[in-house]
Amino acid sequence: MTFSQRILCLKNSRNLLQKDIAQAINITVRQYQRYEKGETQPTLPVLLALADYFDVSLDYLVGRSANPKRQ
Repeated sequence: MTFSQRILCLKNSRNLLQKDIAQAINITVRQYQRYEKGETQPTLPVLLALADYFDVSLDYLVGRSANPKRQ
């Protein structure tokens, strides 16, 4: 899974809204939408904030692992 597919899946599986995720990690809704659509890639601080928000490992978030658990 790609990063954009992963965050979309995480968002949908938890019944979250784009605006709530964006607000929680302090980015604009439009910026979050660009990540979901694969139009742009987040910076490392944003990746870490997303991993913390979804409570998953960074490797899982970016598609390097199928295991969502943090080590």
